[in-house]
Amino acid sequence: MTTGTDILFRRYGPSYRWLALVAAMIATMTAVLSATIVNVAIPDIMGAFGIDQITAQWLSSGFLAAMTATMLLIDWATKTIGQRATMNLALGLFLAGGLLGGLAESADAVILSRLMQGAAAGIIQPLAMIVVFQVFPPERRGFAMGIYGLGVVMAPGTSPFIGGLLVDGFGWRYTFYLGVPMGVLGLVLCSLFVPPGAMAERRPKFDWFGFALLLIFLASLMTAFADGQDLGWGSISVTGRFIIAGTAFALFIWWQGRTLSPLMDLSVFRKPGFPGAVVVSIILGAGLFGSTYLIPLFAQTVQQLTPTLSGLLLLPAGLSMMFITTFSGRMADRFEPGMIVGFGLFMFAISFFLMSYADPNTSFLTLALFILISRAGMGFIFPSLSAGSVRLLPQSHLAQGASVMNFTRQLGGAFGVNILAVLLDRQISDYSDKVVSTQTAANHTSDAYIRTIAELAERGGLTDLQAEAVAHQHLGSALQVEAASFGFQTSFYYGSIAFLASVGGAYMMVRGARRRRQKEAMA
Repeated sequence: MTTGTDILFRRYGPSYRWLALVAAMIATMTAVLSATIVNVAIPDIMGAFGIDQITAQWLSSGFLAAMTATMLLIDWATKTIGQRATMNLALGLFLAGGLLGGLAESADAVILSRLMQGAAAGIIQPLAMIVVFQVFPPERRGFAMGIYGLGVVMAPGTSPFIGGLLVDGFGWRYTFYLGVPMGVLGLVLCSLFVPPGAMAERRPKFDWFGFALLLIFLASLMTAFADGQDLGWGSISVTGRFIIAGTAFALFIWWQGRTLSPLMDLSVFRKPGFPGAVVVSIILGAGLFGSTYLIPLFAQTVQQLTPTLSGLLLLPAGLSMMFITTFSGRMADRFEPGMIVGFGLFMFAISFFLMSYADPNTSFLTLALFILISRAGMGFIFPSLSAGSVRLLPQSHLAQGASVMNFTRQLGGAFGVNILAVLLDRQISDYSDKVVSTQTAANHTSDAYIRTIAELAERGGLTDLQAEAVAHQHLGSALQVEAASFGFQTSFYYGSIAFLASVGGAYMMVRGARRRRQKEAMA
């Protein structure tokens, strides 16, 4: 039986598989680039619409939450309307989100645009990988995935710097507009080179009840964390949402074990070592996306860097991750993947611990080095975690295991940004109160600071009253930066503890792999 892929091979010849690879890479890079490029524009967006940091975090966490949810729709969508149509529909949604974000006149519209882009990205990324596997034979898939992976890793590595250039040169709206021409190019290439895919004769069943429970869980828990600081953690609204989230999650687990078409095969969690891999995947997602959110905010808020320089701060780290990823995959073939994952997590913990000592006086190069350590650790984690988690499962569960790992990594990213943003906001608020409480008549340091600034202002031609007002305003700004610095330091410190604790998950992977080898040897 002739398939759509066979027809495309006859039409374009042997070069078709490379055309399909380019189409998949462009589509994926468009989605991946958008995941982090907006982060360097968050301070400007906050200023444009007068929103606080808790509201602004939805620009990142909302994208990731929507992406997490729609990843589960791929199998049903491709069997219902076809592979090419699903990809084109997702790219169309992504383009609409980019235009809406660029033209937005309110914070709600910008957040909606990010939800649309995240929903599209959740379909584009996994579907692009499926295309690569379809057009390359098994013996060449490793090489093809290496090329594909290089492009995918390059996008988040360079996007903060590109975003910074756009914000400084043209304004924050162009971080949304950048995805439009790339999305159009991806749409054209995918229309030409993505296989149409075989649709099911009868519309496949989809677990809509389970999907609804998952959406309720995500929305309830994330909004509870976001509103807890303002409404009070013990308020009826926040407590009620935590209860709803817990109930929805429990029902989801129960339902997945009963339904004939589950969204997730929970039997993989019974395989030795796999729960440890899932723990690492969640923490990895939280660390990757949480740090990509926090670091540009720290650079612009505490270090007073421009968006371009805050993006440049992440560039060497992104390039180092690309370099290390290229050879760490081979290490996973020679050494125990769980041990390599543990080493990478330890590097990430060290990086966050060092960042917990960063302040306004920390040099640019020192900060870049701290961040580079975390991204180097991530370069060790990514390929080893992918290879190690698969080795813990029998052949019949590989697809389900890969789906769970992708899902949990994105889930960790969504909650990581959400929780870190809330933690940061609370810490800054607490430290602001403490700093303000020190500003009494007995504080001679502040008095000396005000006199010095006032004298400089008077030399510049200001009157006594004007100089005193400028001095007090300058002191207020300095105190805000000091409180923010303490808040970021505490957030990074808690992050280092989380990464250090997740080394236990890597240990579970090592034990699970040993038990599996022993079982195979006895069989």
